[in-house]
Amino acid sequence: MAASMLKNLDESIKLELNLARLYTLFNDLFPDDEDFWWQLAMEERGHASLLQQEKKQPQPIEFFPENLLAADLQALIDANQRILELIESFTKNAPSRKEAFKTALDLELAAGEAHFQEFLDTPNPSPAVAIFKQLNQEDRDHAERIRAHMRENDIDC
Repeated sequence: MAASMLKNLDESIKLELNLARLYTLFNDLFPDDEDFWWQLAMEERGHASLLQQEKKQPQPIEFFPENLLAADLQALIDANQRILELIESFTKNAPSRKEAFKTALDLELAAGEAHFQEFLDTPNPSPAVAIFKQLNQEDRDHAERIRAHMRENDIDC
Protein backbone atom coordinates (compact mmCIF):
# COMPACT_ATOMS: atom_id res chain seq x y z
CA MET A 1 0.00 0.00 0.00
CA ALA A 2 1.32 3.43 -0.90
CA ALA A 3 2.68 5.48 2.01
CA SER A 4 0.23 8.36 1.46
CA MET A 5 -2.74 6.00 1.40
CA LEU A 6 -1.44 4.28 4.53
CA LYS A 7 -1.28 7.64 6.36
CA ASN A 8 -4.86 8.43 5.31
CA LEU A 9 -5.93 4.95 6.37
CA ASP A 10 -4.29 5.35 9.79
CA GLU A 11 -5.92 8.76 10.34
CA SER A 12 -9.27 7.39 9.19
CA ILE A 13 -9.00 4.56 11.72
CA LYS A 14 -8.18 7.10 14.43
CA LEU A 15 -11.18 9.19 13.39
CA GLU A 16 -13.57 6.26 13.75
CA LEU A 17 -12.10 5.27 17.13
CA ASN A 18 -12.15 8.84 18.41
CA LEU A 19 -15.79 9.23 17.43
CA ALA A 20 -16.53 5.96 19.22
CA ARG A 21 -14.85 7.36 22.35
CA LEU A 22 -16.87 10.57 22.15
CA TYR A 23 -20.15 8.71 21.64
CA THR A 24 -19.29 6.41 24.55
CA LEU A 25 -18.79 9.50 26.69
CA PHE A 26 -22.21 10.78 25.58
CA ASN A 27 -23.61 7.34 26.41
CA ASP A 28 -22.30 7.74 29.96
CA LEU A 29 -23.50 11.34 30.32
CA PHE A 30 -27.04 11.02 28.96
CA PRO A 31 -29.01 8.05 30.33
CA ASP A 32 -32.10 9.01 28.31
CA ASP A 33 -30.15 8.49 25.10
CA GLU A 34 -27.71 5.80 26.18
CA ASP A 35 -28.92 3.14 23.73
CA PHE A 36 -28.70 5.60 20.86
CA TRP A 37 -25.14 6.71 21.70
CA TRP A 38 -24.03 3.14 22.40
CA GLN A 39 -25.25 2.00 18.97
CA LEU A 40 -23.38 4.81 17.21
CA ALA A 41 -20.23 4.09 19.22
CA MET A 42 -20.38 0.40 18.27
CA GLU A 43 -20.87 1.27 14.61
CA GLU A 44 -17.88 3.63 14.64
CA ARG A 45 -15.79 0.84 16.19
CA GLY A 46 -17.05 -1.45 13.44
CA HIS A 47 -15.94 1.03 10.79
CA ALA A 48 -12.50 1.20 12.42
CA SER A 49 -12.28 -2.59 12.49
CA LEU A 50 -13.08 -2.83 8.78
CA LEU A 51 -10.36 -0.32 7.99
CA GLN A 52 -7.89 -2.10 10.27
CA GLN A 53 -8.63 -5.40 8.54
CA GLU A 54 -8.12 -3.81 5.15
CA LYS A 55 -4.74 -2.54 6.30
CA LYS A 56 -3.70 -6.12 7.09
CA GLN A 57 -4.87 -7.64 3.81
CA PRO A 58 -2.25 -9.00 1.41
CA GLN A 59 -4.21 -8.19 -1.75
CA PRO A 60 -2.85 -5.65 -4.21
CA ILE A 61 -3.71 -1.99 -3.92
CA GLU A 62 -6.07 -2.34 -6.91
CA PHE A 63 -8.51 -4.19 -4.64
CA PHE A 64 -8.71 -1.33 -2.14
CA PRO A 65 -11.59 1.00 -3.05
CA GLU A 66 -9.77 4.19 -4.02
CA ASN A 67 -12.63 6.46 -2.98
CA LEU A 68 -13.02 4.85 0.47
CA LEU A 69 -10.73 7.31 2.24
CA ALA A 70 -10.86 11.09 2.35
CA ALA A 71 -8.00 12.43 0.23
CA ASP A 72 -7.28 15.39 2.50
CA LEU A 73 -4.92 14.05 5.18
CA GLN A 74 -4.75 17.40 6.99
CA ALA A 75 -8.54 17.52 7.29
CA LEU A 76 -8.46 14.08 8.92
CA ILE A 77 -5.69 15.15 11.30
CA ASP A 78 -7.62 18.33 12.18
CA ALA A 79 -10.83 16.38 12.75
CA ASN A 80 -9.05 13.96 15.06
CA GLN A 81 -7.51 16.81 17.04
CA ARG A 82 -10.89 18.50 17.37
CA ILE A 83 -12.54 15.32 18.65
CA LEU A 84 -9.77 14.74 21.20
CA GLU A 85 -10.19 18.32 22.43
CA LEU A 86 -13.95 17.83 22.70
CA ILE A 87 -13.51 14.62 24.69
CA GLU A 88 -11.17 16.39 27.09
CA SER A 89 -13.47 19.40 27.43
CA PHE A 90 -16.67 17.35 27.85
CA THR A 91 -14.99 15.09 30.40
CA LYS A 92 -14.27 18.14 32.57
CA ASN A 93 -17.51 19.99 31.86
CA ALA A 94 -20.40 17.91 30.58
CA PRO A 95 -22.21 19.45 27.62
CA SER A 96 -25.94 19.95 27.55
CA ARG A 97 -27.93 17.26 25.80
CA LYS A 98 -28.56 19.68 22.95
CA GLU A 99 -24.86 20.53 22.68
CA ALA A 100 -23.96 16.83 22.55
CA PHE A 101 -26.32 16.24 19.64
CA LYS A 102 -25.21 19.37 17.80
CA THR A 103 -21.57 18.35 18.25
CA ALA A 104 -22.24 14.83 16.94
CA LEU A 105 -24.16 16.17 13.96
CA ASP A 106 -21.39 18.64 13.10
CA LEU A 107 -18.78 15.88 13.30
CA GLU A 108 -20.81 13.49 11.15
CA LEU A 109 -21.07 16.20 8.49
CA ALA A 110 -17.32 16.91 8.64
CA ALA A 111 -14.65 15.73 6.21
CA GLY A 112 -13.87 12.11 7.11
CA GLU A 113 -17.30 10.97 8.20
CA ALA A 114 -19.14 12.73 5.38
CA HIS A 115 -16.68 11.20 2.94
CA PHE A 116 -17.38 7.71 4.33
CA GLN A 117 -21.12 8.28 3.83
CA GLU A 118 -20.52 9.51 0.27
CA PHE A 119 -18.54 6.34 -0.40
CA LEU A 120 -21.42 4.20 0.86
CA ASP A 121 -23.84 6.11 -1.38
CA THR A 122 -21.84 5.66 -4.62
CA PRO A 123 -22.67 2.97 -7.19
CA ASN A 124 -20.82 -0.37 -6.89
CA PRO A 125 -18.10 -0.23 -9.59
CA SER A 126 -16.03 -3.06 -8.12
CA PRO A 127 -16.27 -6.18 -5.96
CA ALA A 128 -14.26 -4.42 -3.21
CA VAL A 129 -16.77 -1.57 -3.00
CA ALA A 130 -19.65 -4.06 -2.89
CA ILE A 131 -18.00 -5.93 0.00
CA PHE A 132 -17.46 -2.76 2.04
CA LYS A 133 -21.01 -1.64 1.44
CA GLN A 134 -22.45 -5.00 2.41
CA LEU A 135 -20.45 -5.01 5.64
CA ASN A 136 -21.69 -1.50 6.48
CA GLN A 137 -25.29 -1.92 5.37
CA GLU A 138 -26.76 -1.29 8.83
CA ASP A 139 -24.22 1.35 9.90
CA ARG A 140 -25.21 4.13 7.56
CA ASP A 141 -26.56 7.63 7.68
CA HIS A 142 -25.39 8.62 11.14
CA ALA A 143 -26.16 12.29 10.50
CA GLU A 144 -29.71 11.53 9.44
CA ARG A 145 -30.21 9.18 12.39
CA ILE A 146 -28.97 11.89 14.76
CA ARG A 147 -31.42 14.37 13.22
CA ALA A 148 -34.27 11.85 13.50
CA HIS A 149 -33.48 11.13 17.16
CA MET A 150 -33.40 14.86 17.86
CA ARG A 151 -36.79 15.32 16.19
CA GLU A 152 -38.30 12.37 18.08
CA ASN A 153 -37.04 13.81 21.37
CA ASP A 154 -37.83 17.49 20.71
CA ILE A 155 -34.18 18.54 20.73
CA ASP A 156 -33.80 21.71 18.66
CA CYS A 157 -30.55 22.68 16.99
